[in-house]
Amino acid sequence: MFIEQGISPENKFWKYIVGSVMIIFGSLIGQIPLLIAILIKVFIEDKHFPSNEAEMMKVLDSNLLLFLMLFSFAVALVCFYFVVKYFHKQTFLSVTTSRKKVDWNRIFFSFSIWALFTIITTAIGYYSAPEDFVVTFKPIPFLILFIIAIVLIPVQTSTEEYIFRGYLMQGFANLSKNKWFPLLMTSVIFGSMHILNPEVSKMGYIVLVFYIGTGLVLGIMTLMDEGMELALGFHAANNLIAALLVTSDYSALQTNSILKDISDPTAGFDIVLPVIFVYPLLLFIMSKKYNWTNWKEKLAGNIVVEDQIVNDEH
Repeated sequence: MFIEQGISPENKFWKYIVGSVMIIFGSLIGQIPLLIAILIKVFIEDKHFPSNEAEMMKVLDSNLLLFLMLFSFAVALVCFYFVVKYFHKQTFLSVTTSRKKVDWNRIFFSFSIWALFTIITTAIGYYSAPEDFVVTFKPIPFLILFIIAIVLIPVQTSTEEYIFRGYLMQGFANLSKNKWFPLLMTSVIFGSMHILNPEVSKMGYIVLVFYIGTGLVLGIMTLMDEGMELALGFHAANNLIAALLVTSDYSALQTNSILKDISDPTAGFDIVLPVIFVYPLLLFIMSKKYNWTNWKEKLAGNIVVEDQIVNDEH
Protein backbone atom coordinates (compact mmCIF):
# COMPACT_ATOMS: atom_id res chain seq x y z
CA MET A 1 0.00 0.00 0.00
CA PHE A 2 1.50 3.30 -1.11
CA ILE A 3 0.85 5.66 1.78
CA GLU A 4 1.90 3.05 4.35
CA GLN A 5 5.36 2.75 2.82
CA GLY A 6 6.56 5.79 4.74
CA ILE A 7 5.28 4.52 8.09
CA SER A 8 7.90 3.24 10.51
CA PRO A 9 8.79 3.81 14.18
CA GLU A 10 11.97 5.63 13.14
CA ASN A 11 10.25 7.85 10.57
CA LYS A 12 8.82 10.46 12.93
CA PHE A 13 6.94 13.50 11.65
CA TRP A 14 9.70 15.88 12.77
CA LYS A 15 11.93 14.30 10.13
CA TYR A 16 9.56 15.53 7.42
CA ILE A 17 9.76 19.07 8.76
CA VAL A 18 13.57 18.94 8.75
CA GLY A 19 13.58 17.23 5.35
CA SER A 20 11.27 19.88 3.90
CA VAL A 21 13.64 22.60 5.09
CA MET A 22 16.52 20.78 3.37
CA ILE A 23 14.59 20.57 0.12
CA ILE A 24 13.60 24.25 0.29
CA PHE A 25 17.24 25.13 0.92
CA GLY A 26 18.22 23.11 -2.15
CA SER A 27 15.63 24.98 -4.21
CA LEU A 28 17.02 28.33 -3.00
CA ILE A 29 20.51 27.26 -4.07
CA GLY A 30 19.04 26.39 -7.47
CA GLN A 31 17.72 29.95 -7.78
CA ILE A 32 21.20 31.50 -7.48
CA PRO A 33 21.90 31.33 -11.26
CA LEU A 34 18.64 33.21 -11.91
CA LEU A 35 19.58 35.89 -9.40
CA ILE A 36 23.05 36.23 -10.92
CA ALA A 37 21.63 36.51 -14.45
CA ILE A 38 19.21 39.25 -13.36
CA LEU A 39 21.97 41.14 -11.53
CA ILE A 40 24.22 41.02 -14.59
CA LYS A 41 21.42 42.19 -16.88
CA VAL A 42 20.44 45.02 -14.52
CA PHE A 43 24.09 46.11 -14.15
CA ILE A 44 24.77 46.07 -17.90
CA GLU A 45 21.63 48.03 -18.77
CA ASP A 46 21.87 50.29 -15.70
CA LYS A 47 18.34 49.50 -14.54
CA HIS A 48 16.85 49.10 -11.09
CA PHE A 49 16.53 45.61 -9.64
CA PRO A 50 12.99 44.22 -10.14
CA SER A 51 10.84 44.71 -7.05
CA ASN A 52 8.21 42.10 -7.90
CA GLU A 53 7.66 39.00 -10.04
CA ALA A 54 5.99 40.94 -12.86
CA GLU A 55 9.06 43.14 -13.27
CA MET A 56 11.39 40.15 -13.03
CA MET A 57 9.59 38.51 -15.95
CA LYS A 58 10.59 41.42 -18.18
CA VAL A 59 14.31 41.55 -17.35
CA LEU A 60 15.50 38.42 -19.17
CA ASP A 61 14.63 36.74 -22.44
CA SER A 62 11.62 34.53 -21.74
CA ASN A 63 13.36 31.30 -22.76
CA LEU A 64 16.38 32.03 -20.58
CA LEU A 65 14.09 33.04 -17.72
CA LEU A 66 12.09 29.84 -18.07
CA PHE A 67 15.25 27.72 -18.09
CA LEU A 68 16.65 29.36 -14.98
CA MET A 69 13.32 29.19 -13.13
CA LEU A 70 12.95 25.49 -13.89
CA PHE A 71 16.58 24.77 -13.06
CA SER A 72 15.86 25.33 -9.37
CA PHE A 73 13.37 22.44 -9.47
CA ALA A 74 16.07 20.15 -10.84
CA VAL A 75 18.31 21.05 -7.91
CA ALA A 76 15.40 20.55 -5.50
CA LEU A 77 14.68 17.12 -7.00
CA VAL A 78 18.29 16.01 -6.50
CA CYS A 79 18.14 17.28 -2.93
CA PHE A 80 14.83 15.45 -2.44
CA TYR A 81 16.43 12.19 -3.61
CA PHE A 82 19.20 12.43 -1.02
CA VAL A 83 16.75 13.41 1.75
CA VAL A 84 14.59 10.36 1.04
CA LYS A 85 17.49 7.92 0.64
CA TYR A 86 19.85 9.00 3.41
CA PHE A 87 17.70 10.91 5.92
CA HIS A 88 14.56 8.76 5.80
CA LYS A 89 16.31 5.55 4.73
CA GLN A 90 13.70 4.92 2.04
CA THR A 91 14.02 3.96 -1.59
CA PHE A 92 12.99 6.44 -4.27
CA LEU A 93 10.52 3.83 -5.52
CA SER A 94 8.76 3.81 -2.13
CA VAL A 95 7.74 7.46 -2.53
CA THR A 96 6.70 6.86 -6.14
CA THR A 97 4.49 3.79 -6.16
CA SER A 98 3.50 0.64 -4.30
CA ARG A 99 4.21 -1.43 -7.42
CA LYS A 100 7.45 -3.36 -7.91
CA LYS A 101 8.47 -0.83 -10.55
CA VAL A 102 7.16 2.41 -11.97
CA ASP A 103 4.25 1.83 -14.36
CA TRP A 104 5.13 4.06 -17.29
CA ASN A 105 1.95 3.07 -19.13
CA ARG A 106 -0.04 4.76 -16.38
CA ILE A 107 2.07 7.92 -16.71
CA PHE A 108 1.63 7.99 -20.48
CA PHE A 109 -2.12 7.31 -20.26
CA SER A 110 -2.70 10.13 -17.80
CA PHE A 111 -0.44 12.46 -19.79
CA SER A 112 -2.19 11.65 -23.07
CA ILE A 113 -5.76 12.06 -21.85
CA TRP A 114 -5.08 15.41 -20.17
CA ALA A 115 -2.90 16.71 -23.01
CA LEU A 116 -5.68 15.90 -25.46
CA PHE A 117 -8.25 17.62 -23.26
CA THR A 118 -6.07 20.74 -22.94
CA ILE A 119 -5.43 20.95 -26.69
CA ILE A 120 -9.13 20.52 -27.53
CA THR A 121 -10.35 23.10 -25.00
CA THR A 122 -7.68 25.58 -26.11
CA ALA A 123 -8.71 25.12 -29.75
CA ILE A 124 -12.38 25.62 -28.83
CA GLY A 125 -11.49 28.77 -26.90
CA TYR A 126 -9.46 30.14 -29.81
CA TYR A 127 -12.04 29.48 -32.53
CA SER A 128 -14.99 30.64 -30.43
CA ALA A 129 -13.33 33.94 -29.48
CA PRO A 130 -10.37 34.62 -31.81
CA GLU A 131 -10.35 38.28 -30.75
CA ASP A 132 -9.08 37.17 -27.33
CA PHE A 133 -5.89 35.71 -28.79
CA VAL A 134 -2.87 36.80 -30.77
CA VAL A 135 -0.77 34.31 -32.72
CA THR A 136 2.78 34.80 -31.43
CA PHE A 137 4.42 31.76 -33.00
CA LYS A 138 8.05 32.31 -34.02
CA PRO A 139 9.87 29.17 -35.18
CA ILE A 140 13.29 29.63 -33.55
CA PRO A 141 12.13 30.93 -30.13
CA PHE A 142 9.41 28.27 -30.08
CA LEU A 143 11.91 25.51 -30.92
CA ILE A 144 14.12 26.64 -28.04
CA LEU A 145 11.06 26.78 -25.78
CA PHE A 146 10.06 23.28 -26.88
CA ILE A 147 13.48 21.83 -25.99
CA ILE A 148 13.55 23.55 -22.60
CA ALA A 149 9.94 22.63 -21.83
CA ILE A 150 10.10 18.98 -22.89
CA VAL A 151 13.14 18.43 -20.66
CA LEU A 152 12.57 20.64 -17.63
CA ILE A 153 8.82 21.06 -17.18
CA PRO A 154 8.40 17.33 -16.37
CA VAL A 155 11.22 17.84 -13.86
CA GLN A 156 9.32 20.75 -12.31
CA THR A 157 6.00 18.93 -12.14
CA SER A 158 7.59 15.70 -10.91
CA THR A 159 9.38 17.60 -8.15
CA GLU A 160 6.07 19.06 -6.99
CA GLU A 161 4.37 15.68 -7.14
CA TYR A 162 7.15 13.92 -5.24
CA ILE A 163 7.03 16.56 -2.52
CA PHE A 164 3.25 16.75 -2.14
CA ARG A 165 1.73 13.43 -3.25
CA GLY A 166 4.75 11.36 -2.21
CA TYR A 167 6.80 12.86 0.60
CA LEU A 168 4.27 15.00 2.47
CA MET A 169 1.43 12.54 1.89
CA GLN A 170 3.45 9.86 3.70
CA GLY A 171 4.69 12.40 6.23
CA PHE A 172 1.21 13.49 7.31
CA ALA A 173 0.22 9.82 7.41
CA ASN A 174 2.97 9.31 9.99
CA LEU A 175 1.40 12.09 12.03
CA SER A 176 -2.31 11.29 11.70
CA LYS A 177 -2.34 7.52 11.11
CA ASN A 178 -5.23 7.97 8.70
CA LYS A 179 -5.67 8.86 5.03
CA TRP A 180 -8.12 11.76 4.92
CA PHE A 181 -5.82 14.13 6.83
CA PRO A 182 -2.82 13.70 4.47
CA LEU A 183 -5.17 14.09 1.47
CA LEU A 184 -6.67 17.35 2.73
CA MET A 185 -3.44 18.83 4.09
CA THR A 186 -1.39 18.22 0.95
CA SER A 187 -4.21 19.63 -1.21
CA VAL A 188 -4.57 22.82 0.84
CA ILE A 189 -0.81 23.38 1.07
CA PHE A 190 -0.38 22.69 -2.65
CA GLY A 191 -3.12 25.18 -3.53
CA SER A 192 -1.87 27.79 -1.10
CA MET A 193 1.65 27.59 -2.57
CA HIS A 194 0.17 29.25 -5.69
CA ILE A 195 -1.12 32.27 -3.79
CA LEU A 196 1.70 34.48 -5.10
CA ASN A 197 1.05 33.54 -8.75
CA PRO A 198 0.25 36.57 -10.95
CA GLU A 199 -3.16 35.18 -11.94
CA VAL A 200 -4.25 35.17 -8.29
CA SER A 201 -3.53 38.89 -7.89
CA LYS A 202 -5.23 39.48 -11.26
CA MET A 203 -8.41 37.46 -10.71
CA GLY A 204 -8.68 37.14 -6.94
CA TYR A 205 -8.42 34.40 -4.37
CA ILE A 206 -11.22 32.38 -5.95
CA VAL A 207 -8.50 30.99 -8.26
CA LEU A 208 -7.20 29.09 -5.24
CA VAL A 209 -10.36 26.95 -5.47
CA PHE A 210 -8.96 25.63 -8.74
CA TYR A 211 -5.48 25.02 -7.33
CA ILE A 212 -6.70 23.33 -4.15
CA GLY A 213 -9.16 21.30 -6.22
CA THR A 214 -6.32 20.25 -8.51
CA GLY A 215 -4.28 19.17 -5.51
CA LEU A 216 -7.27 17.21 -4.24
CA VAL A 217 -7.80 15.32 -7.50
CA LEU A 218 -4.08 14.51 -7.73
CA GLY A 219 -4.20 13.21 -4.16
CA ILE A 220 -7.26 11.09 -4.92
CA MET A 221 -5.50 9.62 -7.97
CA THR A 222 -2.51 8.73 -5.81
CA LEU A 223 -4.46 7.11 -2.98
CA MET A 224 -6.92 5.23 -5.18
CA ASP A 225 -4.25 3.97 -7.56
CA GLU A 226 -1.69 3.21 -4.82
CA GLY A 227 1.00 5.23 -6.57
CA MET A 228 1.85 8.57 -8.13
CA GLU A 229 2.07 7.55 -11.78
CA LEU A 230 -1.29 9.03 -12.82
CA ALA A 231 -0.59 12.26 -10.93
CA LEU A 232 2.85 12.54 -12.54
CA GLY A 233 1.39 12.21 -16.04
CA PHE A 234 -1.49 14.61 -15.41
CA HIS A 235 0.68 17.35 -13.91
CA ALA A 236 3.30 17.10 -16.66
CA ALA A 237 0.65 17.36 -19.38
CA ASN A 238 -1.10 20.27 -17.68
CA ASN A 239 2.02 22.45 -17.43
CA LEU A 240 3.80 21.35 -20.59
CA ILE A 241 0.92 21.75 -23.03
CA ALA A 242 -0.13 25.05 -21.45
CA ALA A 243 3.42 26.42 -21.72
CA LEU A 244 3.63 25.50 -25.40
CA LEU A 245 0.14 26.60 -26.43
CA VAL A 246 -0.86 29.77 -24.58
CA THR A 247 0.76 32.48 -22.51
CA SER A 248 -0.52 35.77 -21.13
CA ASP A 249 0.72 38.78 -19.22
CA TYR A 250 -0.63 37.26 -16.01
CA SER A 251 0.67 33.70 -16.49
CA ALA A 252 3.01 32.22 -13.91
CA LEU A 253 5.23 31.10 -16.80
CA GLN A 254 5.91 33.60 -19.58
CA THR A 255 6.78 31.63 -22.71
CA ASN A 256 7.30 31.95 -26.48
CA SER A 257 4.12 29.96 -26.99
CA ILE A 258 1.97 29.63 -30.09
CA LEU A 259 -0.77 31.92 -28.75
CA LYS A 260 -1.06 34.80 -26.33
CA ASP A 261 -4.29 35.41 -24.44
CA ILE A 262 -4.99 39.15 -24.47
CA SER A 263 -8.45 39.00 -22.94
CA ASP A 264 -9.26 40.70 -19.66
CA PRO A 265 -9.34 37.77 -17.23
CA THR A 266 -12.30 37.29 -14.92
CA ALA A 267 -12.76 34.57 -12.34
CA GLY A 268 -16.14 33.00 -12.71
CA PHE A 269 -17.76 29.64 -13.31
CA ASP A 270 -14.92 28.66 -15.63
CA ILE A 271 -12.62 28.50 -12.58
CA VAL A 272 -14.96 26.19 -10.66
CA LEU A 273 -16.10 24.09 -13.65
CA PRO A 274 -13.01 21.83 -13.82
CA VAL A 275 -13.23 21.11 -10.10
CA ILE A 276 -16.91 20.18 -9.99
CA PHE A 277 -17.33 18.57 -13.42
CA VAL A 278 -14.14 17.85 -15.40
CA TYR A 279 -12.08 16.41 -12.55
CA PRO A 280 -14.82 14.03 -11.34
CA LEU A 281 -15.26 12.86 -14.95
CA LEU A 282 -11.52 12.26 -15.22
CA LEU A 283 -11.52 10.26 -11.98
CA PHE A 284 -14.49 8.23 -13.26
CA ILE A 285 -12.61 7.34 -16.45
CA MET A 286 -9.53 6.31 -14.49
CA SER A 287 -11.59 4.32 -11.99
CA LYS A 288 -13.12 2.28 -14.79
CA LYS A 289 -9.79 1.70 -16.53
CA TYR A 290 -7.95 0.66 -13.38
CA ASN A 291 -10.86 -0.95 -11.50
CA TRP A 292 -10.76 1.25 -8.41
CA THR A 293 -12.86 -0.01 -5.53
CA ASN A 294 -13.28 0.62 -1.80
CA TRP A 295 -13.16 4.42 -2.14
CA LYS A 296 -14.10 5.16 1.47
CA GLU A 297 -11.33 3.04 2.95
CA LYS A 298 -8.65 4.24 0.52
CA LEU A 299 -9.48 7.94 0.95
CA ALA A 300 -10.56 8.13 4.59
CA GLY A 301 -9.57 4.89 6.29
CA ASN A 302 -7.03 4.27 9.01
CA ILE A 303 -3.43 3.45 8.19
CA VAL A 304 -2.78 -0.28 7.99
CA VAL A 305 0.72 -1.68 8.38
CA GLU A 306 1.42 -5.41 8.37
CA ASP A 307 -2.28 -6.14 8.67
CA GLN A 308 -2.55 -4.19 11.92
CA ILE A 309 -4.49 -0.95 12.28
CA VAL A 310 -2.08 1.68 13.53
CA ASN A 311 -4.61 3.78 15.33
CA ASP A 312 -6.14 3.94 18.76
CA GLU A 313 -9.82 3.36 18.09
CA HIS A 314 -10.86 3.43 21.75
